[in-house]
Amino acid sequence: MKKYIIAIDQGTTSTRCAVFDKQARLQAIKHKEHRQIMPHAGWVEHDALEIWNNVLDLIPECLQKASASIKDIIAVGITNQRETTVVWDRTTGLPVYNAIVWQDTRTADFMTAFEATHGAENLQKSLGLPANPYFSASKLRWILENVPGARQKAEAGTLLFGTIDTWLIWKLTEGLHITDVTNASRTFLMNIKTLSWDDDMLKAFDIPCQVLPEIRPSSEVYGEISHPVLKGVPIAGNLGDQHAALFGQCCFSPGEAKNTYGTGCFMLMNTGNEAIFSQNGLLTTLAYQVKNQAAVYALEGSVAIAGALVQWLRDNLGLIRTSDEIEELALRVDDNGGLYFVPAFSGLFAPYWRSDARGVIVGMTRFSNAGHIARAALEATAYQTADVFEAMRKDSGVTLSSLKVDGGMVRNRLLMQFQADILNIPVLRPMIDETTALGAAFAAGLASGFWSGFDELKRTWQAREQWLPAMDARTRQGLLAGWHKAITRSYDWV
Repeated sequence: MKKYIIAIDQGTTSTRCAVFDKQARLQAIKHKEHRQIMPHAGWVEHDALEIWNNVLDLIPECLQKASASIKDIIAVGITNQRETTVVWDRTTGLPVYNAIVWQDTRTADFMTAFEATHGAENLQKSLGLPANPYFSASKLRWILENVPGARQKAEAGTLLFGTIDTWLIWKLTEGLHITDVTNASRTFLMNIKTLSWDDDMLKAFDIPCQVLPEIRPSSEVYGEISHPVLKGVPIAGNLGDQHAALFGQCCFSPGEAKNTYGTGCFMLMNTGNEAIFSQNGLLTTLAYQVKNQAAVYALEGSVAIAGALVQWLRDNLGLIRTSDEIEELALRVDDNGGLYFVPAFSGLFAPYWRSDARGVIVGMTRFSNAGHIARAALEATAYQTADVFEAMRKDSGVTLSSLKVDGGMVRNRLLMQFQADILNIPVLRPMIDETTALGAAFAAGLASGFWSGFDELKRTWQAREQWLPAMDARTRQGLLAGWHKAITRSYDWV
């Protein structure tokens, strides 16, 4: 009888459920979108109950598609959008407010003042992060300060906080309140060296410690699911989505890196058991931790808007009907026509960290058309990746010889070729695009003995496609110079 691992991949715009076999082959996948709630400019929220109900719908659908039953499932791994903040009542099991999404900037002013008080260098040394509304702490504080009765309930021990992984595990097990080191490292509350909650930060944000989950390794048997949807199956893996993609791409050695092209764009480089603190606007984060092993660190460059820009062209401008049409529209022109699109809709992330920036389109003339806008939108993702790539080279001293890529946008061959051209290195796409889900499956499979170790996992990785650089140096330098000029035009709007 065949055995499988299930991965629940809870992302920013949708939730996926995937089933993998012993050869790490995808046997079934189902997905379901959830609403993007935007009450005010800069505010982004999700309904945590809607996400939970989507998970309950997807699991049986996925089992049916794989012709599998609960008894065929060895373990479950979970991966999730990071930083997104949920606070719920432990007695009712209901959220006290919508989940505040990582893209949300309502706490930007608070975090600017926080950095001025506590010092950017001090914060980086203890947390590995810049002071930014991106992370969970200020979102949690906002809920405690603005939802009637929330602070009193939190201090009385009746409220619980978690990122989406914590919320789903709590619901599946009916009470297990945990997170893993990768998700905890994105809260702005975990000490990057001790891997425990930082008392100074809890005091600074006025957060009662009793609302926090227990921090555990990323690959470990945490407990069994008690909900009927997968009753008795152990949850054995948990990673933030970008860490899971690094794990799924088998980047287990220092110097190996991947870039995920999703709603945002995220490049991570494994730096081994040493935390490298960036001098060039990158984040120091946890790559993963396997039970009874030392934690592995990573450098990360986070780009806020990548695939979300294509969605914006579709939904807000009506320039395309489906996201896939962006490539066809961009191919109608030979180049960007001198047009650059800086998608700083919620500020700029790495390596700039400018929450005062806003989106701009520059270089337009009467010659400019929809094709140029489409091409500039795709190129923006590649340029932002190039900025992160260069910062990573400066911090680590490692010049990457290739880049492993994954996420929905890797199916866009125009973008991938331009990425290879602008980086001047080969870009490699794996056989399985769902590397985030695969990473969660790998973590659960290691903990449950489904896979024997890293060597067995590495043998499953194969390249499906590769793109080789074909652009001359002068053209590359000219395009990057135009991009960096355009970036400065997005500053100081807020």
